[in-house]
Amino acid sequence: MRKITILAAALTTLAATQISAAEMPGKGITVKPVQSTISEETFQTQLVSRALEKLGYTVDTTSEVDYNVGYTSIASGDATFTAVNWQPLHDDMYKAAGGDKKFYREGNYVEGAAQGYLIDKKTAEKYHITRIDQLKDPKLAKLFDTNGDGKADLTGCTPGWGCEAVINHQIKAYELSNTVEHNQGNYSAMIADTITRYKEGKPILYYTWTPYWVSDVLVPGKDVVWLQVPFSSMPGEQKNVDTKLPNGANYGFPVNSMHIVANKAWTEKNPAAAKLFAEMKLPVADINAQNSRMHTGESSESDIARHVDGWIKAHQAQFDKWVSDAAAAAK
Repeated sequence: MRKITILAAALTTLAATQISAAEMPGKGITVKPVQSTISEETFQTQLVSRALEKLGYTVDTTSEVDYNVGYTSIASGDATFTAVNWQPLHDDMYKAAGGDKKFYREGNYVEGAAQGYLIDKKTAEKYHITRIDQLKDPKLAKLFDTNGDGKADLTGCTPGWGCEAVINHQIKAYELSNTVEHNQGNYSAMIADTITRYKEGKPILYYTWTPYWVSDVLVPGKDVVWLQVPFSSMPGEQKNVDTKLPNGANYGFPVNSMHIVANKAWTEKNPAAAKLFAEMKLPVADINAQNSRMHTGESSESDIARHVDGWIKAHQAQFDKWVSDAAAAAK
């Protein structure tokens, strides 16, 4: 027992020494993160929170709100940051809440986030469907009818996410209004139903994005195929975006990057946090892998915290450099 007590005291002294020796620019300052209600965003948000805590900041529990509420909350100072600013998908919401005058956004946290429309490979090959505008043909559209109204049912985007505006715009642009129904609602519930239909051997038509677990369950190229679009057509702030890839393929959405966006006035007073936000990078494949673990049952708060711990341990040198660079920026 005495050895345990001595060991515990030694460890406490060591920890205290490390903390007192380190720069703690965030001491006494509380940070309020926000994210959407998509629980799969928690991993990338908590990773930022952990780094902030290493700098001495007190980080509140992340608030889950609609994206537009998140941006207005950060702009007003009611929240501090979000780690899930999609660019250019969220450009309209970003601009509406104040844009660069209100927000600090430096560096690319996540790169290579794709999104678009997919159908099951079996139907694609049988009917030679490669582009979504082929669904102007009522006979082809009817293949994906789930409720008997003759229209193709597209498992779409939850209102307020930003992707719903793009999908609604493209349905009109590609003259699909008479043959395709954009189903909006709880995405998790809708995609679960879509996966069930696939397992039953029925045709499926859906929208999804990466990083997310869906493409680990319905694997593009194996189970499903991406559909191309006839030409680039985006709404609002994205109207001049060319979605064609260098190889000539066009899936209707530009490849997005995700950024850490924070209240600009707050980052001006907190250069350490600003430096951290600008430097942090997280591979899209790592988010996909973590999201897949959540989908298979490891989705509790403690599970996600363990995933964050594991990622930091596996990338300790990189994580420590982010923190030390951020601390140096405060001097």
